[in-house]
Amino acid sequence: MLYRIMRSFLFLLNPEKAHDVSIKQLKMTHGTILDLFYRQKVQQRPVQVMGLTFPNSLGLAAGLDKDGECIDAFGAMGFGHIEVGTITPVAQPGNESPRLFRVLESEGIINRMGFNNHGVDNLIDNVKQSNFKGVIGINIGKNFSTPVEEGKNDYLLCMDKVYAHAGYIAVNISSPNTPGLRSLQYGEALDDLLSTLKTRQAELHKKHDKYVPIALKVAPDLTDEEIESIAQSVLKYKFDGLIATNTTLDRSMIKGMSHASEAGGLSGRPLQSKSTLVIKKFASHLKGEVPIIGVGGIDSVIAAKEKIDAGASLVQIYSGFIYQGPPLVKQIVNNI
Repeated sequence: MLYRIMRSFLFLLNPEKAHDVSIKQLKMTHGTILDLFYRQKVQQRPVQVMGLTFPNSLGLAAGLDKDGECIDAFGAMGFGHIEVGTITPVAQPGNESPRLFRVLESEGIINRMGFNNHGVDNLIDNVKQSNFKGVIGINIGKNFSTPVEEGKNDYLLCMDKVYAHAGYIAVNISSPNTPGLRSLQYGEALDDLLSTLKTRQAELHKKHDKYVPIALKVAPDLTDEEIESIAQSVLKYKFDGLIATNTTLDRSMIKGMSHASEAGGLSGRPLQSKSTLVIKKFASHLKGEVPIIGVGGIDSVIAAKEKIDAGASLVQIYSGFIYQGPPLVKQIVNNI
């Protein structure tokens, strides 16, 4: 009830302003008596994935706390892991505003943010200051100004810097809002990137005496042949995890609704079935050898269970959290 009241005020603001206000308030209130408004106790349901122990199966998806400003506040809500980012080597403003839209009729969100963030060094400072007891995933990407053919250098730079501070590293090659980025999901470009990252992981493992898993985040807009090809590459190069899925360019589920014609990636309830089907298809190829983190349209306990039944070992929420708030975290954690 409390979040619904808060949401009614936040939804009077444009989506990006509402997001900025929320992040600011979480930063200000965490550690004070006011964090009682969102702090909640959830059941301990530890799960082993990618060689890590997660306090529970639910995480916060990348994109909501890009710069890791509110890790402890989100942790207080009960998340077992928090994925921060997407982060790039140097700060960048992202795409022009407006770039974030609510599809209220379907509880969806369209964004074309474009990896706006304050840079990897700023993120690391924030992660160092966190006292979160769960797992912190750091999602890395390339700068807008970096040519796609040189993109792996940005991923390597980010990987070098975050390795010592990450529970796991997510490699984002599936955002639809950075021109050409999704081309890295296919063929020789993908093999080259995965091979290079695994080689660097081995070097950093030796340097830091710490093994940090790396997971590949993929798009939902893939053909069956592309899914099979990506799965084969993930297996070949022994990636530690797969995150399925990012946002979709498909608008069939929101045709005629508000903002349906806006460019960008669609998330939330309209993505729910599509992402679940992609998870199921990947699971059939990966055969349990590579764990899947399921994300896309999870807005209930049933939706979370569907992702797990499809083959996911962990799940993440984003848009569902925007629409329902902290109560959704407790509902899912305590019932899956």
